[in-house]
Amino acid sequence: MKIFTILILIAVLADLSSAIDKCTLQRTLRNSNLIGYKGYSLGDYMCLAHHASNYDTSLNRSPTEYGIFQINSYWWCDDGYTPGRKNLCQISCRALLNTNLSDDINCLKIIVRDPNGLGAWAAWRKYCKGHNLSSYTRPC
Repeated sequence: MKIFTILILIAVLADLSSAIDKCTLQRTLRNSNLIGYKGYSLGDYMCLAHHASNYDTSLNRSPTEYGIFQINSYWWCDDGYTPGRKNLCQISCRALLNTNLSDDINCLKIIVRDPNGLGAWAAWRKYCKGHNLSSYTRPC
């Protein structure tokens, strides 16, 4: 009986996750005209998503980081309470917490046009920049 209860609990918790699978993210990024944009590869974006959120679209790890790419509310989106926020993507941060990635990708395009590009993310600088990223784009 305990095992049955544990299996049900695992199933419920798995259903609450908003992580998307790696292949779905790759297809979405390929269809978004983002690959090659400002010189960034599919591997760059996949590596960022992996290290920022582990592909979890609903992640709000800190009060200021939102979605699969952990977009910052001070510069890029409006969380309704960050003092001095810029909202350069002209979007609500809450809109970044679902599995529809079109708004995340549109904001990402704005961010990579910034002089810092993906360097705005410490995770990208640490784990992705200058590294072999082929493991992030396999096996899809």
